[in-house]
Amino acid sequence: QKNRFVCLSIHSTIHTGLQFQHDVPEHHWLPLHLNSKSTAQTAHLVLEDGTRMKGISFGHDASVAGELVFNTGLVGYPEALTDPSYRGQILTLTYPIVGNYGVPNTEELDELGLRKHVESERIQVSGLLVQDYSHEYSHWNSVKSLGHWLQEEKVPALFGIDTRMLTKVIRDKGTVLGKIEFDGQPVDITDPNQKNLVAEVSTKEVRVFGKGNPIKVVAVDCGIKHNIIRLLVKRGAEVHLVPWDQDLLSLDYDGLFISNGPGDPSLAKTLINNVHKVLESDRPQPVFGICMGNQITALAAGAKSYKLPMGNRGQNQPVLNVMTGQAFITAQNHGYGIDSESLPPGWGPLFINANDGTNEGIMHSTKPVFTAQFHPEAKGGPTDTEFLFDVFLSVIKKGKNTSIASVMPIKPSIPPRAQVSKVLVLGSGGLSIGQAGEFDYSGSQAIKAMKEENLKTVLMNPNIASVQTNEVGSKQADSVYFLPVTPEFVTEVIKTERPDGILLSMGGQTALNCGVELFQRGILDQYGVKVLGTPVESIMATEDRQLFADKLMEINEKIAPSIAVESVSDALRAAEQIGYPVMLRSAYALGGLGSGLCANKEKLEETAQKALAMSNQILVEKSLLGWKEVEYEVVRDVADNCVTVCNMENFDPLGIHTGDSIVVAPSQTLSNEEYHMLRETAIKVVRHLGIVGECNIQYALHPSSLEYCIIEVNARLSRSSALASKATGYPLAFVAAKLALGIPLPEIRNAVSEKTTACFEPSLDYIVTKIPRWDLDRFHGMSHEIGSAMKSVGEVMAIGRTFEESMQKALRMCHPSVDGFVPQLPLKKPWSNTHDLEQELAVPSSTRIFSLAKALYSGTMSVDQIHQLTAIDKWFLHKLHGITKVEQHLANYKSGTVPKGMLLKAKQDGFSDRQVGQILGCNEGVARELRLNYGIRPWVKQIDTLAAEYPAMTNYLYCTYHGQEHDLDFKDQGIMVLGCGPYHIGSSVEFDWCAVSSIRALRQMGKKTVVVNHNPETVSTDFDECDRLYFEELTLERILDITQQEGCSGCIVSVGGQIPNNLAVPLHMSGVKILGTSPLQIDRAEERSVFSSILDDLEVAQLVCSPLLLVSHPLLCPFDFPSSLSLPRLHRASGSAMNVVYGEEEMKRFLEEAAHVSQEHPVVITKFIRGAREVEVDAVAKNGKVLVHAITEHVEDAGVHSGDATLMLPTQTISQGALEKVKIATRKIAHAFEISGPFNTQFLVKGNDVMVGISLSV
Repeated sequence: QKNRFVCLSIHSTIHTGLQFQHDVPEHHWLPLHLNSKSTAQTAHLVLEDGTRMKGISFGHDASVAGELVFNTGLVGYPEALTDPSYRGQILTLTYPIVGNYGVPNTEELDELGLRKHVESERIQVSGLLVQDYSHEYSHWNSVKSLGHWLQEEKVPALFGIDTRMLTKVIRDKGTVLGKIEFDGQPVDITDPNQKNLVAEVSTKEVRVFGKGNPIKVVAVDCGIKHNIIRLLVKRGAEVHLVPWDQDLLSLDYDGLFISNGPGDPSLAKTLINNVHKVLESDRPQPVFGICMGNQITALAAGAKSYKLPMGNRGQNQPVLNVMTGQAFITAQNHGYGIDSESLPPGWGPLFINANDGTNEGIMHSTKPVFTAQFHPEAKGGPTDTEFLFDVFLSVIKKGKNTSIASVMPIKPSIPPRAQVSKVLVLGSGGLSIGQAGEFDYSGSQAIKAMKEENLKTVLMNPNIASVQTNEVGSKQADSVYFLPVTPEFVTEVIKTERPDGILLSMGGQTALNCGVELFQRGILDQYGVKVLGTPVESIMATEDRQLFADKLMEINEKIAPSIAVESVSDALRAAEQIGYPVMLRSAYALGGLGSGLCANKEKLEETAQKALAMSNQILVEKSLLGWKEVEYEVVRDVADNCVTVCNMENFDPLGIHTGDSIVVAPSQTLSNEEYHMLRETAIKVVRHLGIVGECNIQYALHPSSLEYCIIEVNARLSRSSALASKATGYPLAFVAAKLALGIPLPEIRNAVSEKTTACFEPSLDYIVTKIPRWDLDRFHGMSHEIGSAMKSVGEVMAIGRTFEESMQKALRMCHPSVDGFVPQLPLKKPWSNTHDLEQELAVPSSTRIFSLAKALYSGTMSVDQIHQLTAIDKWFLHKLHGITKVEQHLANYKSGTVPKGMLLKAKQDGFSDRQVGQILGCNEGVARELRLNYGIRPWVKQIDTLAAEYPAMTNYLYCTYHGQEHDLDFKDQGIMVLGCGPYHIGSSVEFDWCAVSSIRALRQMGKKTVVVNHNPETVSTDFDECDRLYFEELTLERILDITQQEGCSGCIVSVGGQIPNNLAVPLHMSGVKILGTSPLQIDRAEERSVFSSILDDLEVAQLVCSPLLLVSHPLLCPFDFPSSLSLPRLHRASGSAMNVVYGEEEMKRFLEEAAHVSQEHPVVITKFIRGAREVEVDAVAKNGKVLVHAITEHVEDAGVHSGDATLMLPTQTISQGALEKVKIATRKIAHAFEISGPFNTQFLVKGNDVMVGISLSV
């Protein structure tokens, strides 16, 4: 059989002005078996200006021409493709991954005889363009793939197109004509808007729906969507669908409806004249038009239409009701608009676009005629404006002289803006599991928002490592109190500062609980302190499990069967009533503390006792184990305007705390119906609870039906909020703080575009993957199983144009020792001898993702088998399986034989140079050189909140191998600052403080800054903290990519902790200029044996030590130590694994652990001094000269890690003589290592004897 080949992507770009030519030589094509479509071939997208882009066919292989348009919707491709308004157009979907949930039965009819799952009888678009196509789909309601459907309907489609680049071309040029052209099938470019497209899509005969209903509505078919008919019939209308050119005056009806449709409205002259006659006849029957219906009505009234610069097409367009000021998020699909200035007397705008001010609907001042330019029927898109159908039917029913205003939703009563002058902001206190750096981020944003409104701010937070507690700066609070966030201390601060407002939602559960208690005690009322944002009563309704359940029952919302109890005996009775297994949840708890799945009475009794020790109320709930978990971040203002900023889907099914789950944004396996069903519910719940500001709502969604349950609502900023904010670029905490002051959403600007309003729902043209970071190995005997109580200490966020790219990046971000989706544990730890793969897959754990890799790489289990064990959606598993297939294919080559196309495919699927080198049998450097010789470099793309629909004013960036151009130029040559990566034990928010302080200092000096970090909880990843922010990997490969592209003038590695510090030498060796202390000196300081030798040369006293190199197996190493190194001994590996050992067996176990950390660096073994005091010096030096220092003393005797010790400043028990010795030694060390920048040295003091504790951090 003859082999077929396919080009998997564009690999070269030649720029000639605005023209692009992309060609891939045939010898670089890949064998087709990596692609499931056996007849795939390439074709070109050709624009009228000559621009050419090569893509891969996954539809019908036939050339076609049309107008290029884009749609920014995240879901709803079956609905969009069948929308008649797209007739004659080649549709570009900005969301890059399409086909995930397949296609439902497009032939299935509903009770009216309409297509149940699509919007017309056929696909209406002329062609489809996407970035990435999912050959494997997964959804309970789907019967075929998107590609199969396109082939059935003979519609061409290409993937592998840089849809972001194309969107920008359409955006900037307005009207763009083009063609999809296959070799040997030439076709001319034509303009479909020259034809009367309405005539093409309109019915040719009268059709009746809802026969027998009491209200007769004549619907003029300009290209009507099926859901419009459905919604009219549902409200009691008998719909008579008539052709576009039907004479209307002769018809008898109760109401006239004019539908949506394609093309230039001015060409439908017969219809315009017919509607003009109706308007002039003074018939009393109401008229309602949608989309094209709006334009036809306006033209018939005497107004003018025009071609919009780029059209409004998507599911996130904000419109304002001119009568009420109410804002709505709408679905839109139109290229023409109405000039509001041209409306004749008696007519005026009813809706306007909140972004560009264009007309979105008109109404007559006395006649019952009104229109909407958007799509209130949705499908796809939000259902916020479906009430317009009720308005239409109400006007019909109420009869003559009924005004449109009288039946519109009542204008909400908007309370006056909060009259406050000084605001108390409660922080979260010390970091803990479930409450980490995300609240430093949210608090910092809140303070910035308050200061922008010229309010005085008082901050309470005892966490000295946080950015928000900085003493000075334009973004800092006016007063900072380092006091515990407890009712007693907050009361004292209120007495002293006399604030008139307080923010409770920015400090996590600590601040929330404290605020509730202050409210209940009457303290806030007593001192006249107004709670800003969500009222305390609403907070209590979300935190108290019984109140929460009662509130949801009031609006008939679905929750899992549950009973709130306050004793173990009641919990047992509740479980018997509900039936095991049950889920236990604590009220007012942090990070799921005290919760757990209970399969039997014994487990319930144990869990309930622990939970009630921390909370006075627990909820016993029916277990929904195996259901999907989905989250929405919702924003609501005092005027009742609501938007959902981000939806997220957990990779893991329900049963694992979302903080311990892998999470993707946006959701990948939800259909339009599911996505908007949950969105609609979220808004309904938030309104009923009275939330003002931001909140998070979590759902359980049945994996094979539309059944869902609400799990919980967090009426505050959370870790999910921080993730959503960084994933979308929408500054949630900043906006929430403004809303808390009573400022309406439409009045707040989108800080990213600087042109649009904050009253919108972001469109993503990338996928985000969040993976938690655990440090469970630090705690001996700790189970690696994860569940409803959170155990992770940090998280990372990766951005890519495909799931594979995003997932592999995230795995590497989590731990420097992880290469990607590989069947290997972090730190290269061996699998347990008792490792049971099926058990490891069935029981969620912190290492399950690597067990998934092992199962898929070994081929011992199919995707179906893994799905049965894990309940992870098959779409995710198919994608992961695809990564293993690429690796297996790549393994057929060596570095000298691998084709360019194969190497590019691996990079596009997220493989690092190190991974590629291991597969090809070479090192990372050789793999990088090979890649660069092939011209394979990452493209830099912007996160702009609007999928390129509007230009971005900020530089919030990521790198991808899916693309054909950069989004920006590189002229700044700024200074790069490397961030801290994920929070983990030993590296936390203190390094974010260091990075932010460094960035701000550089900017004050007039230096441009380039920041690289991937921790969504940080302030350093706020896009406005630096000139360019790369949400990217902290690896040698990616830092070199960025610094070479940006032409950075230098790189600072000393402010981000161990991860960037470890990159200092490799970056230096690669030619990167490291600012501050020389990387070679850093390496000498990090290498403990070298450091010890230098101290001897300096005649600085130190502990007796002996280096031990673990050259092979640690147990084969000789243990001949000098007599001065008698037990107990302190064993320290490079950068980690430090222990005091008291016996030989303990020593062997420690050496095994140290071998996993690093075999290249020796373990330093020192004599452990009992009863010694420990002193630390933190200093800054320049060219080896100490400029400033601080000396602290540990409360505990030496032997407690400084991160776990209690420190005192100044020292209390150290003699002046000993302190002088400490200072002299510090100066010698700084001089010897030529330190320029910060450094830390630890000393042991016993009496007047001072010794360096074999530790220098530079």
